[in-house]
Amino acid sequence: MAQNKKQVEQITDMETDFAQWYTDVCRKAELIDYSSIKGMFIYRPYGYAIWENIQHILDEKFKQTGHENVYLPMLIPESLLQKEKDHVEGFAPECAWVTYGGADKLEERYCIRPTSETLFCEHYANIIHSHRDLPKLYNQWCSVLRWEKTSRPFLRHREFLWQEGHTMHATAQEAMEETERMFSIYADFYKDVLAIPVVKGRKTDKEKFSGAEATYTVECMMHDRKALQGGTSHYFGDGFARAFDITFTGSDNQLHHPFQTSWGVSTRMIAGIIMVHGDNNGLVLPPRVAPVQVVVIPVAQHKEGVLAANQGVVDRLRAAGIRVKMDASDQSAGWKFAEYEMKGVPLRLELGPKDIEKNQCVLVRRDSGEKSFVSLDGIEQTVKTTLDAIHDGLYARAQKNLEDNTYACASLEEVKEKMAAQGGFAKTMWCGDEACELRMKEEAGVSSRCIPLEQEHLGDTCAICGRPAKHMVYWGVAY
Repeated sequence: MAQNKKQVEQITDMETDFAQWYTDVCRKAELIDYSSIKGMFIYRPYGYAIWENIQHILDEKFKQTGHENVYLPMLIPESLLQKEKDHVEGFAPECAWVTYGGADKLEERYCIRPTSETLFCEHYANIIHSHRDLPKLYNQWCSVLRWEKTSRPFLRHREFLWQEGHTMHATAQEAMEETERMFSIYADFYKDVLAIPVVKGRKTDKEKFSGAEATYTVECMMHDRKALQGGTSHYFGDGFARAFDITFTGSDNQLHHPFQTSWGVSTRMIAGIIMVHGDNNGLVLPPRVAPVQVVVIPVAQHKEGVLAANQGVVDRLRAAGIRVKMDASDQSAGWKFAEYEMKGVPLRLELGPKDIEKNQCVLVRRDSGEKSFVSLDGIEQTVKTTLDAIHDGLYARAQKNLEDNTYACASLEEVKEKMAAQGGFAKTMWCGDEACELRMKEEAGVSSRCIPLEQEHLGDTCAICGRPAKHMVYWGVAY
C-alpha cells in the first residue's frame, strides 16, 4: 500500500475530554473545516449532505402544511431594525454592520441579518391589505450572521445555516395554533428522523425570544448530559404588526392588525446528532439523514466476478431507494471498515467469493457492531428493515440516557448536589419569579430549559424560595 495513503486517525476518548472528542469527530469524519475568519466554518461535502437531507425532509413537511419558500435580502437598514425595541435590543450585541458600499461610505448602516422578522414585516406591510390575503405562510432557507465571541463547529457559528418560518394570521387563535403546529413538527422530526428524544415546553419570560410573547422549545440531552436547544417556535401576538403598521380590512370592514409567528431550526441539529449518537469510533448517523445509508465493501475484490457481484447488489439497493456506496479502492479492508465507522455509515455490507457461492452477504450495524449473515434474496427489504432497527436502537439508547439523568429535586441545595455529581436535567417546582431563576443560575450554574407541557406536581412550594409554586421547570447546563 502506498505510503501516502490516508490512514484512519485516532480520536480522543469522549470520557477523557468530551469537547476534544467532539472537535475530533467534526474534523476527522470530514464534516467541517476552519476558514481564515474566526467563527466562520466550511461545510465539507459530507457535512453539507447531512444538512441537505435534513432540509429536504423538513421542507416537504412545511409544504404539506401549506408553507411556501421565499428569499429576502441579507441586509437590513438600521432604521428598519430599530422599529421593534425589544427585538433590536436582544440582537444588538451580535449584529455585524456594513458601512461602505465599494469606496463610498453609506448614509445608513446595514445590518447583516441575524434573523429576518423586520424584513418580513416590511414586506407584509406592502402585501397584506384584506382578510383575504391571510394567512401568509412563508419560510426561508438561508444563512444568518451573529457575531459570537466564542465559536465551535455546528454549535456556535458566526455565520450559520437555518430555516426561518414567518407567518401572519387574522386571529390570535390561528397564530397560536400555527406556533404549536410547527413546534410539534420539530419534536416529531427529532424523534422520527434524528432518533433523538426531546422535552417539549415553553421558555420562561427571561429565556424567550426577543420580542416574542411566548417561545416554545424542544430540549435535547447530549451524551455528556448537557442540554441542547433543538428548535424554537415563537408567538409574537400583534406587537410587530403594530410596530410596522401592518393592517388588514376584516370581513367586518374594520381595520385590524394581524398576528405573527416565527419558528426555526439550524445546523445545530448536526451537533445534536454527533453528541447524542457518536461514540469513541467516531460519528454514528441516524439512517434517515445519513448521506450514505449502506457502504458495500467487496472482499477479495481482485478475484474474478467479485466486483460485478458487488455492483449488482449496489444497483439493486439503489433501485430500492437506498443511499448506497461501494468502496472498490485499493485500501485494505481494515482501513475501509475503520473509515466508514468514523463517518458513521449506519450499515456495512461485505460480499466476497465464499458469500457469492452461498448467495449471502455480511451485514454489520454501526450502532451495535452486530454482524449477521443474510441471504441476497430480498436483500432490499432486509436492508430497509435493518435500517429501521438501527433508528429504533439509537432512539432507545438516547431515551435511556435522558431518563437515567433526569431527576426531581426539592431544593436548590439538592439541585447543586445532583448537578455536581451527575449533570443532566433537574426538575423542580418554581414560583415564576425571575429572581429565583437568576439565583438558580448563580448558585447551581444551571439555566431554565423549559416549563414542560407535561407538568408534574412535585410539591406545593418553589424549590428556591419556598413560596407557593406555579410551574414545574427543567434546569440544566446548556450548549
